[in-house]
Amino acid sequence: MISAAQMRAARALLGIDQRELAELSGISLPTIQRMEASDGNVRGIVDTLTKVVEALERAGVELIGENKISAGGGRGVRLTRAAESAGNSASLRS
Repeated sequence: MISAAQMRAARALLGIDQRELAELSGISLPTIQRMEASDGNVRGIVDTLTKVVEALERAGVELIGENKISAGGGRGVRLTRAAESAGNSASLRS
């Protein structure tokens, strides 16, 4: 599974826009836009989700599930308190 936030974060780490992710994954731009606009985990056809995840992994992004250990050795970021961070986002911008 992949969340919309993970998709946006992965694109940011790669420095690509939605159009580039669509091209890398062979998925239409409107589908990428719809996936990223969803709340929580992205829902859709398994084949479509798989293509996006594989494209991100080929580009060098490791998607880490909640409470999972990262097997890779590269740099990255991880959201540790999703519920708290959503409520504290206004205080982080202050």
